[in-house]
Amino acid sequence: MNILLATSEAVPIAKTGGLADVAGALPKALKEQAVYAAVVMPKYGLIKQELLENFVQIAHFQVEFGWRNQYVGLFKGELDGVAYYLIDNEYYFKRGGLYGYGDDAERFVFFSVAVMAAADYYEEDFHIIHCNDWQTGLIPFLLKQRFSEHPYWSNVKSVFTIHNLMYQGIYGIEQMKELLGAGDEWFTPEGLEFFGDASCLKAGIQFADKLTTVSPTYAKEIQTSYYGERMDSLLNFRKEDLIGIINGLDTEIFDPMNDAHIKVPYRHSLQRKRKNKLDLQEEMSLPVDEAIPLIGLVSRLVEQKGLDLVIATLDELLHNHDVQMIVLGSGDEKYERYFYEASLRHPTKFRFWLGYSDRMASRIYAGADIFAMPSRFEPCGLSQLISLQYRTVPIVRETGGLKDTVIPYDETTQMGNGFTFVDYNAHEFLYTMQRALKAYAKPNVWEKIVDNGSRVDYSWRSSAKQYKAMYRKLQ
Repeated sequence: MNILLATSEAVPIAKTGGLADVAGALPKALKEQAVYAAVVMPKYGLIKQELLENFVQIAHFQVEFGWRNQYVGLFKGELDGVAYYLIDNEYYFKRGGLYGYGDDAERFVFFSVAVMAAADYYEEDFHIIHCNDWQTGLIPFLLKQRFSEHPYWSNVKSVFTIHNLMYQGIYGIEQMKELLGAGDEWFTPEGLEFFGDASCLKAGIQFADKLTTVSPTYAKEIQTSYYGERMDSLLNFRKEDLIGIINGLDTEIFDPMNDAHIKVPYRHSLQRKRKNKLDLQEEMSLPVDEAIPLIGLVSRLVEQKGLDLVIATLDELLHNHDVQMIVLGSGDEKYERYFYEASLRHPTKFRFWLGYSDRMASRIYAGADIFAMPSRFEPCGLSQLISLQYRTVPIVRETGGLKDTVIPYDETTQMGNGFTFVDYNAHEFLYTMQRALKAYAKPNVWEKIVDNGSRVDYSWRSSAKQYKAMYRKLQ
């Protein structure tokens, strides 16, 4: 059983978000389950040269889409035991970033067609093509339309994974008709048409043989109007083919015993962990005191992440409690400005690091006692899994993958690995934060919560078994 994983990004080649972590880790986990998985993705201009040294060009050819005839270079290499194919076209991909260009529709139509047209040059016979998010959503459509009678693809099945339903790749119908060379018959409510436009994400949902999303709770949520982003009716229609599989964590990358960014390696020892807290406090010019609870937040600074709840409660929390907080991230200007100004208002309690840094993220996961993640919605989330791996207690809203992975602590049974709240409400968030601070003040209770978190396996092993079982159903 050979799987071709089509994605717009993958670790360690190119990353903007959690999709890259999944695309990089899943093939390695599948290999342990005796499933061969290769990755195909664009050859971006920002890929580091030392990585490209592992690749050789195995083919070049032309593809036609719309009125265009474009060059495709096909490269193959191996990284961490995983085979990668790179689709090369400098006009589309030799840029400073991955997305956000005015011609993204054309770029990813090209990529989708090139992935299919490369069939004559792949060195394996693939049985399933596993697509991810809107950038590859057109591939299941192409598999059933343009390439339905191609000898390589005729018996291949497709899987489409929704990592975040909010991002849908919506473009004008006339533009997509021209790019795809497809007629009016494909732009109906039963096809690619979506509220007067055309949606690449809908193409994947409509035409893939199986659908997955990145947590069981999110799979249920997106069938409701509140979370469904206007796709809920279609997802309800396809619910028998939809399964939620929680993302795993690459425990080789995220390992506090082998993290070069932190001062003191540790596994279960809170005493050793707190030496990293003192080191972080010193670096951030906060009062160095092991007894002061330290809250961490590492996030894109966007509304989805629940930052309005943080803003509504931050001053009250810092005024009324002996606590420190460090925020790492970038995004919407209003959040960046607020956190910068908060660092001026609370110079001994709050720090804001604008931007993203793997080094600083690791140091926050290792040095913080509490990790805040009050998301409005969260398909899966990796930050709460990383925090558990680093023995940092998460505070989350019960949504999506957060609900599936963080178990609320129960003082009676002493079960649970974190603190949760249900309603998207600032008072609930603040109350939950205060509950956590009270628990931190009781060393025996806190040690029990941390210990509970250490006993859950959120590696890719279990998730890979579920993917393997789903693939088998398609054979």
